[in-house]
Amino acid sequence: MGKTTYKRLKGSQSFRQRLVLATLANTPVLIEDIRSEETWPGLRPHEVSLLRLLEKVCDDCVVEINETGSKMKYKPGTVMGGRNLVHDCGVSRSIGYFLEPLIVIGLFAKKPISIMLKGITNDFKDPCVDTFRSTTLPMLKRFGVPSEGLGLKIESRGSPPHGGGQVFVTIPVIDKLTAVNWLDEGMVKRIRGVTYSTRVSSQFENTMIHAARGIFNRLLPDVHIFTDHKAGPHAGKSPGYGISLVAETTSGCFISADTAVSHAQGEAGEIDNDEKEELTPPENVGEEIASFLLEEIQKGGVVDSTHQGLLFLLCALCEPDVSKVRVGKLSPYGIETLRSIRDFLGVTFDIRPDPSTGTVILRCVGCGYKNLARKVS
Repeated sequence: MGKTTYKRLKGSQSFRQRLVLATLANTPVLIEDIRSEETWPGLRPHEVSLLRLLEKVCDDCVVEINETGSKMKYKPGTVMGGRNLVHDCGVSRSIGYFLEPLIVIGLFAKKPISIMLKGITNDFKDPCVDTFRSTTLPMLKRFGVPSEGLGLKIESRGSPPHGGGQVFVTIPVIDKLTAVNWLDEGMVKRIRGVTYSTRVSSQFENTMIHAARGIFNRLLPDVHIFTDHKAGPHAGKSPGYGISLVAETTSGCFISADTAVSHAQGEAGEIDNDEKEELTPPENVGEEIASFLLEEIQKGGVVDSTHQGLLFLLCALCEPDVSKVRVGKLSPYGIETLRSIRDFLGVTFDIRPDPSTGTVILRCVGCGYKNLARKVS
């Protein structure tokens, strides 16, 4: 066996993209200076949990972390997949943080994945599980991912700080992704959404719906927002409420926005007592998220700003053909993803602003990534 050559990287930024791309490109990485200047140096609990999740779905992957957690080695293995897996995501970040890397890697596994993820289902930092179901999964179908075997079922909700939610995810395996020519945003034809509440009055949901509809009904008639009030064991361990909205356009694009309100948790796991008194009223939550969705629509593009990174990653992994996509203003996450894609896959994007619409058109030739692990029947 020859000596393993590691790709040397620094810092904690783009941690998820680096791990996903390292796994797919089969490139061992050595990441140094992870928050070495901060009071609490090293990897955060959610980052360690993501590494453990990768160990569950991959065979022969090797993870080495030093004592302070500020330096780690990751040597990818074969993505095996598997049925009836269970992973506790912890309460440092929500399940949404883990879903994006899991879905991308899972598509190129040897066997389809079915996994129960436990933890926080809705928070304000990451896209909530409702947004994944309504927006992310339909987006994958554009790239040739079959609907059969692709699903997300919310068994129970979990709000910060103690979580307690459970989500069952199924991911099919594919041979390759199909290149897309996705420039037409279309016009918004309907708005759908879902509100949720755990361990608080279900009236909070009606207030959020009324506030959001007050804004949307001035603009279009087809607005339906459903309620999902959880009680008992399905309500998790903490009180909270929130809303996820998605605008569907005439060309089949889905633009989403979501938020959640709960007693937040500090870095050291302490609940801040000052914060505990002042939760945003549900009426304000409904109005704010409706306005935020309208802002996302105004920016233009075929996806919202939180989905830019995933869109670019899928384009880069496509068959060796030209993919063209239109997005609004590039988000910091999208820009970081473009850099990581260049470093790991050698795929560069041609980026051209479209002054007439204020959007940006990106072109790339996919790297032709194929699922070599999948069994050929």
